[in-house]
Amino acid sequence: MHYADYILLIPLLPLAAFLLLGLAGRNRLRKSAGLIASVLMLVSCTLALYAAWRYFFVDGLVDGVYRQIVPVRYNWLIFSPGLSVDMGILLDPISVMMLVVVTFVSLMVHIFSLGYMKGEERFTTYYAFLSLFTFSMLGLVAASNILETYIFWELVGLSSYLLIGFYYDRPAAVSAAKKAFIVTRFADLGFLIGILILAFQAGTLDFNTLIARLTDAGSPQFAGITAASFLGISLLGWALGLVFIGGAGKSAMFPLHIWLPDAMEGPTPVSALIHAATMVVAGVYLVARLFPVFSMDPPVLQIVTWVGALSAAFAAIVACTQTDIKKVLAFSTMSQIGYMMFALGVARQGGEAGLGYTASLFHLFTHAFFKSLLFLCAGSIIHVVHSNELKEMGGLRKRMPFTHIAFLIGCLAIAGIPPFSGFFSKEEILLAAWRSNALVYGIGLVVSAITAFYMFRLYFSIFWHESRIPDRNDGSHSAGEALSSPEGGLEGSPGMKFSLVVLSAGALLAGLVPFSRFIVPDERPHDSHTPLSFSILPVSLALGAILLAGWLYRRGNDRAEKLKIGLGRLYQVVYQKFYIDEAYIFITKKIVFPLVGRPAAWVDKHIIDGLMNGLALIVAKVAWLIRGIQSGRLQQYMLYFFAGAFGLVLLFVYYFNHLHT
Repeated sequence: MHYADYILLIPLLPLAAFLLLGLAGRNRLRKSAGLIASVLMLVSCTLALYAAWRYFFVDGLVDGVYRQIVPVRYNWLIFSPGLSVDMGILLDPISVMMLVVVTFVSLMVHIFSLGYMKGEERFTTYYAFLSLFTFSMLGLVAASNILETYIFWELVGLSSYLLIGFYYDRPAAVSAAKKAFIVTRFADLGFLIGILILAFQAGTLDFNTLIARLTDAGSPQFAGITAASFLGISLLGWALGLVFIGGAGKSAMFPLHIWLPDAMEGPTPVSALIHAATMVVAGVYLVARLFPVFSMDPPVLQIVTWVGALSAAFAAIVACTQTDIKKVLAFSTMSQIGYMMFALGVARQGGEAGLGYTASLFHLFTHAFFKSLLFLCAGSIIHVVHSNELKEMGGLRKRMPFTHIAFLIGCLAIAGIPPFSGFFSKEEILLAAWRSNALVYGIGLVVSAITAFYMFRLYFSIFWHESRIPDRNDGSHSAGEALSSPEGGLEGSPGMKFSLVVLSAGALLAGLVPFSRFIVPDERPHDSHTPLSFSILPVSLALGAILLAGWLYRRGNDRAEKLKIGLGRLYQVVYQKFYIDEAYIFITKKIVFPLVGRPAAWVDKHIIDGLMNGLALIVAKVAWLIRGIQSGRLQQYMLYFFAGAFGLVLLFVYYFNHLHT
């Protein structure tokens, strides 16, 4: 079977689910909506796995290099003989890997939601939105040109807005959806300007051609984009910096991270899909897709490095103080994405210098399993305790043994404890940083220890601390969650358990994939191994952090409270996320609204509206003055007719005489 025979079905099946369920409305297909969407997603995932097997093991590797294949291409728009937009699907190592990650995690979320969202009034709508998001993300990662990427990039933003604000009757959910949409729109403006500069200078929108022209030092396109400059920075640097702003917004990098914690107002399975494995890694994928071009401008890679490192450290520190289980996981996601970003930043093209590139995408791959596992476990926990707050949890290991083991596996994986998957990818990132920048390595090392601490703070607080769960079910629930407990008992339906089992297996085994044989910056596979001696320090620090978390939170004691009191004001500053949200609110309300919003509103009301209203008044006045012409009297119309005819005769006679004289 040729790629063109089935590859289009991978994104089109989720689109078909969205159209079918969206047109069906809230009540039609309500009982079968989840099953329909899940079956179509299963077929899509199966095709993605088949495409990956075919690409990596059958016909992708040619002469020792993984080639790029475009099995589907449609001519969409033609601007000029030399510039057109072709919509197509690009298969190369990172796009094939992302097709597998997106479809697989989405399938697990679909299956988990069958029990988790059962009884929800807008059950059909939920699956329609879920399918739309999956289609958008698949279109983004498989796009063959940069404009196609931008179209699906915006569609991902729209579908995430719908999912975050799914509980539209709750002000917090509506506010979170608007916040995510607005913040990412500002970042996306930079992305749009950046890709327009790159496309204009390269003379193409096609990824392969654009990368080839802008990485060839002898090409006129490269000479043009590097020779032009503004404020001492080359046009290439400006373009890549603007593109990175778009990626930083989507991936919630500092200081564009403020939307991510609030986005937890959506249903927990949505958090597992959007904010753990797919949407938030779109920025990492974007930098990786254009990495050959980024590698031509080391100063921009330095920006990527330090934004990633700062985001990783900032989020890890804040996560240590948060008491909402989903917000802890949200800041954990931000921290792990920061890891991926600074790994890309320290990478370069070719050989060992490309280890950061491979390690970043390897961590993206393993992170998809253990973070979606942690979010889905959090969903089961929230349904039991009817709260997101850690103070309402405790002693759950006996009441929820299945979820307890799954959550522990996820924590061990993200903490980087061998032989769990996070250990292998995180060690490669640290090794890449060690070879490139000792300070970045030090930040990464400290952040890895902090990660182990806050994740096991979460684990011990939920499963080992004294039980604080009342033996009642009064119907209370956390904002953004379904009212009823999941079917199938305390730990949910068989489908929910199945998703946790599969993701637990992924969190345990995904690190064994020989990633560097498949995904490297120059598509030339090779083996990379982290020396065992290098792992001693990171693993020892992680184990020490776990022991510290156990000492503080495993049993009922006042050690953690005393530490909190001892830190005093510092703890409060960290708990309030360094007041960055408040700074944004101050800037918005005190600067943007008065200095930009109000003048713009005045211009809109008095100049734009005034001009339009003035034109309308003039038209109305003229109409009033000539209203007598349309009297409806036949005699008057005949008079006009004969007067016009007589005038034409006079005009004809005048011109006839003029010509003869």
